[in-house]
Amino acid sequence: MEGHFETLLLVNPQHIKGLNGYKTDPKDAQWIAGLLEGDKLRGSWVPSREIRELRDLTRQRVHVVDDLNRVKNRIEQLCQAGNIKISSVATDLFGLSGRTMLKAIVEGRRDPGWMADYARSTLRGKKRELELALEGSFTDNQRWLLGQQLRQVEWLEIQVEVLEQEIERRVMRFEEPMQRVMTIPGIDRKTAWMIVAELGVEMTVFGDAAHVASWAGLCPGNRESGGKRMSGRTRKANRYVRRGMCQAAWSASHTKNTYLSAFYKRMLVRKGSQKAVLALAHHMITVVYNVLARCEEYVELGGDYYDRRNKPKVVSRLIARLEKLGCVVKLTPATAEPTEEEATLPSDCDTLVVNAGPASFPKRKRGRPCKCAERGIVCKHGTTKGVNSLIQHASAPVRFS
Repeated sequence: MEGHFETLLLVNPQHIKGLNGYKTDPKDAQWIAGLLEGDKLRGSWVPSREIRELRDLTRQRVHVVDDLNRVKNRIEQLCQAGNIKISSVATDLFGLSGRTMLKAIVEGRRDPGWMADYARSTLRGKKRELELALEGSFTDNQRWLLGQQLRQVEWLEIQVEVLEQEIERRVMRFEEPMQRVMTIPGIDRKTAWMIVAELGVEMTVFGDAAHVASWAGLCPGNRESGGKRMSGRTRKANRYVRRGMCQAAWSASHTKNTYLSAFYKRMLVRKGSQKAVLALAHHMITVVYNVLARCEEYVELGGDYYDRRNKPKVVSRLIARLEKLGCVVKLTPATAEPTEEEATLPSDCDTLVVNAGPASFPKRKRGRPCKCAERGIVCKHGTTKGVNSLIQHASAPVRFS
């Protein structure tokens, strides 16, 4: 219907159900027309044709990559059925070495030692393990199936490459906003493709960052009845954005010394890994909204952001923990004149002097050695009771910075 009407309104059915009126099949069209005449309907966002075409390409790439992964899993299952255990030795079954060995199996070569010689790079150091892994019992039918599936993998890889080239050609005019989005840790170029194709680059269509998170299905569900809060499970929404942002969140959680990884670790302790990833994805899509709306790059706060924000509380907690281990803690401000012993410490850090005092070591019992002292905890085995790694060999004060 696009192009045949002056104004075309796309309405969410859940929005219509919440309006007053009786929705029956005979009077459905008449009722909706009356709502439209009374200006009670709120239209959904319909992106431009350019964004919609780019969205079709990125979604098609997702489907083709899924098909490629399914075929690779079938090849893995077929190898296991034929007692070929290459994946137990090689990290990637479809790397250069693994593909060469699979093609040799298809050609009917049965000498494990000869096929193991196809190993490249560090895999050559596992030649003996590869010989044992290649001593399979592949039948002619299994070899035929393996050949068909390898050709299917190669064809799908070509399709993915062609789609990526076409996507890259179409996103050239969005290079500037994509570069800003890629300053966020965990977001690479392919994730930036998805963000531009699904969200667009004009954030004025969304009310605020919370609206974007709700539209993408990355916020807790709001189910309440009679003043009682029900399940907070996220609702169904744009699964492509949800999938891409969760992958980006998992990647950001493994970055070093970043605010996003620190946020993930805080959520991990309280919520578990799955909920922590979803919470980080919610946080990241809020960051994406602000980066695109303000036309600014991402500003890294650092992995110690929470420690700096709550510095007195962190210091008090660490002092209390050391005092429980039997240490006397004395804090010296970093602005004071350093002594000769403190001159070797960095100038921008506080000096923590721990006076552990003399330590008496009980006689070690025979048997398996106790490792409580190495782990810095109070021993519960009766061998080194009251002794920890901080007070062993404490002839001089210990300094931490």
